[in-house]
Amino acid sequence: MSEQQPKTRYTKEELEEFRQIILKKLEEAQKEYETLRRRMQMPSENDVMDTVHEAHPIEDAYLQMEREYLAQLADRLYRFIQKLNQALVRIDNGTYGICRITGKLIPKERLRVVPHTTVSVEVKRGPHK
Repeated sequence: MSEQQPKTRYTKEELEEFRQIILKKLEEAQKEYETLRRRMQMPSENDVMDTVHEAHPIEDAYLQMEREYLAQLADRLYRFIQKLNQALVRIDNGTYGICRITGKLIPKERLRVVPHTTVSVEVKRGPHK
């Protein structure tokens, strides 16, 4: 019996499957990012009301907290979009799905759930030996 060598790269067909998963997630993330950006740029009701009535410190504090929260969400989405784009580059250059720590293939199941990952579950969970 001949032993089969472990697989070191995904096939073009497999990479195309991952590309489609990433493109779908990328489209969703970009839409959500644009929605957040528009919400952050919209004037609040208080911006208009403050010219007519005196300022309300509690409402102002709440609005400031909401803006900061939206900014954090937008920043997180922006970084996610960057990671998805980097995954597409790895698909194009043939390094997609290879753990950057161990050099082994990341299981398909993990890539389907976290398509932008660059490390295996084992590496993510703890110190690699």
